[in-house]
Amino acid sequence: MEQNPWKTKTSKLIYENPWIKVEEHEVINPAGNDGIYGTVHFKNRAMGIIPIDSEENTWLIGQYRYSLNEYSWEIPMGGGLIGLDFLESAKRELKEETGLTANKWTELLKIHTSNSVTDEVGIVYLAEELTFGETEFEDTEILQVKKLPFKDVLDMAMRGEITDGISLAGIFKAARILGY
Repeated sequence: MEQNPWKTKTSKLIYENPWIKVEEHEVINPAGNDGIYGTVHFKNRAMGIIPIDSEENTWLIGQYRYSLNEYSWEIPMGGGLIGLDFLESAKRELKEETGLTANKWTELLKIHTSNSVTDEVGIVYLAEELTFGETEFEDTEILQVKKLPFKDVLDMAMRGEITDGISLAGIFKAARILGY
C-alpha cells in the first residue's frame, strides 16, 4: 500500500530553533480514528563520510553527545543546509573534522535516521585518494580524532562500541563494498 492512509486535520508549531522545527498534528490515523502525531523537521541534511587511505585505514571522531549524555565514537559527519549540494557539504565536514581532503568520492547510501518521528535524510560517502591537512573544528566542538584500520572500526561496530545509526549503516555498507 503506497498511498498515504493518514489524513492531517490541523498542524501547529510547537517549537523552532535554527536547526529543528517540532510540530503537532491532529490526524485521522489509518484505522480511521482521531489522533495526534508529533514530527521533527531538520533544517539540515545529515552526511557521513568514511575516509579510506591506501592501507585501508579510516578515521573516527569521538565527542560527547549532549542529547545522549554520553561519549560517542562516530564516522566524520555533520549537517549541510537544505538546498546546498550534499557532496560539497560532506567535503567541508571531512576537512573540518579530520583535516582530510579526498579526490575520489562514492555515495554509499541514503538513510532516513528515525522515520517514525522525523523527516531527516542522510547520505554517507566513501572518500578515497586522501590528502592530509589541518582540522578546522567549530568553536562548539571538542573532538577527538582517531586513525584506525577499517577492520578495527568494523569490529568496534560489531561489539556495540559505535552506536550512531548513520555511522553503523555506513560502516556496514563500506565493509560489504571493501570485501570484509
